[in-house]
Amino acid sequence: MMKVLVPALLLLLAACDGSVAPPEPEVDPRQPNPAFETQIQAVGKARAVEGQLLDAAEAQRQQVDQATQ
Repeated sequence: MMKVLVPALLLLLAACDGSVAPPEPEVDPRQPNPAFETQIQAVGKARAVEGQLLDAAEAQRQQVDQATQ
């Protein structure tokens, strides 16, 4: 039992040497990945079209409200 326990404890203590892990390299989170550039542009266009669609729907609602009064 001691022949197994002592080496296991030594390995455990050697693995926990207390050193700090190396810091992660800093990556700019705002820099888009070139592989996804077309998808990012498509999402931007879709957001712009959504705004135009909401504006047109609001204008149509106002016209309907004016016509019913």
